[in-house]
Amino acid sequence: MRTRTLLAAIGTAFTLISAPASATQPASQASATLSKDRISVTVEGAGPDVILIPGLASSREVWQDLAARLKHSYRLHLVQVAGFAGAPAVSNPQGNVAAPTAEAIADYIRTQHLKAPVIIGHSLGGEVALMLGARHPDQVARLMIVDALPFYTLLMDPAATRETAAPHAAAFRDALLASPPAQTEAMQRASIARLAKSEAARPALLAAALGSDRQTTADATYELMTTDLRPELGRIQVPVEVVYAYDPLYGIPAANVEATFRNAYATTPHIRFKRIDDSFHFVMLDQPQAFANAVTDFLKP
Repeated sequence: MRTRTLLAAIGTAFTLISAPASATQPASQASATLSKDRISVTVEGAGPDVILIPGLASSREVWQDLAARLKHSYRLHLVQVAGFAGAPAVSNPQGNVAAPTAEAIADYIRTQHLKAPVIIGHSLGGEVALMLGARHPDQVARLMIVDALPFYTLLMDPAATRETAAPHAAAFRDALLASPPAQTEAMQRASIARLAKSEAARPALLAAALGSDRQTTADATYELMTTDLRPELGRIQVPVEVVYAYDPLYGIPAANVEATFRNAYATTPHIRFKRIDDSFHFVMLDQPQAFANAVTDFLKP
């Protein structure tokens, strides 16, 4: 199975250890809002609202190129998840990260009086976007899911269930927490090379991953491996576009990768798929122009 990048797409974790903005806010202005300590949000630009959610152990800076292209036409809400990329961690007695992040974003949409924003999520952020679409269908207009699946353990076992995934997820989590710092960094560098084809993008990704809180990353990894959103996909009533990467270095036919995504999302209404070639998991960094074109087309009325 697509172990070169999509197993790593669960995140680099496997090897790791203000005031609301107005609708007329100038494009050059930015502000930050904290929602229940789970997220911080930086707002840029003016126009229809778009929320951008990064992935596991990632910084909102992964959207920097896209934001520069869009902020003259859209008001962008760039989310940073607590505990990732140097953002302060929060108390997490229940051990979940993605689900409470989705609730924090839903709360942010309500309190900031956003009218059905578009949601774009990468990796873990894609799972958060699916949760928003399924659990808060009246709060979103459209969803773009970037190189993410509704149940990540399918990459290792197409017949997996939450119950069969739990022991393996626990082992991953425990290994993550027990890894010595030197081993963690060495393995992280190797993982980044599988996640981003662009060598220029790798140092920032590595810094974000190493700057992430280990417990938060471990908890999020376990949650991703044991959360199966497929039973909820039928509740999503807005258009969904799944953007996924492909590169010949995967060593498997592109048709197999396409089948993995289409099968996983089989019960999702109003869905379409977009493949971006010559890219690993961080599509927005490996193929910024192609990704920006896909987003621009997706945002058109």
